Amino acid sequence: MKIVFLTTNDPIYLPSFFNRVFGQYNVRASAVYIVPPLYKNQTTFQAALRYYQTFGFEGLNGLIPRIVWAKLYKQSIASICSRFDVKFGLVKDVNDESFLVHLRQIGTDLVISVSCPQIFEKNLIELPRYGCLNIHGAILPQYRGVLPSFWMLAYGEKRAGVSIYYVNEKIDAGELCGQCIFEILPDESLNDFIMRSKAIAADLLIEIVEKIESGTVMRIPLDLTEGSYYSWPDKEAVRRFHANSRRLW
Repeated sequence: MKIVFLTTNDPIYLPSFFNRVFGQYNVRASAVYIVPPLYKNQTTFQAALRYYQTFGFEGLNGLIPRIVWAKLYKQSIASICSRFDVKFGLVKDVNDESFLVHLRQIGTDLVISVSCPQIFEKNLIELPRYGCLNIHGAILPQYRGVLPSFWMLAYGEKRAGVSIYYVNEKIDAGELCGQCIFEILPDESLNDFIMRSKAIAADLLIEIVEKIESGTVMRIPLDLTEGSYYSWPDKEAVRRFHANSRRLW
């Protein structure tokens, strides 16, 4: 089965995710494609300003050293792909027809979104033989949307989860095919929580891909009327986060 991953160039959390998937699964990935990490029409400066306005110096003081460390030690998705001999490339728009033609040419069987910030359109969703999967760090249909790990800690949840589902054209909607629920540790920072969640997500993805190959995967429609949705946090959300004795790093 030829698998194509669509993701974003995150040097902090995603290299370990791909290292775990490729290392344990001996994955037959055709390629990993990186898409721009920013929202549509957003500049790098605007993204940095929004991050600072939301999380303040605490956010920047934790983020910047980790990015510098990743660059110094060449921790990247590209380096992981090179280690496992997986093709690595860049794509501006995953729904662009020229990219879809390329996916057809290489015989893509399965597309997997890993923190890909773009919404998949119908032509992409229907292209691969085994469909398109997305990985979401929450117990869907709860905590759909942006930064689910942050929101779960902000609302004092005791349990978290990772969900894998077949996508449709809506956000965090479709058919659930795998879910792992785990406890949130009382003294866990957001950074540590995300790192642990990514490792759990990697193991769950390996399990789901093996079920797809064996024809034993189950598909359960997500009931969005029972769920919740969150967007980018505001200052009140950050105050709630700290009020629950949580820290970013």
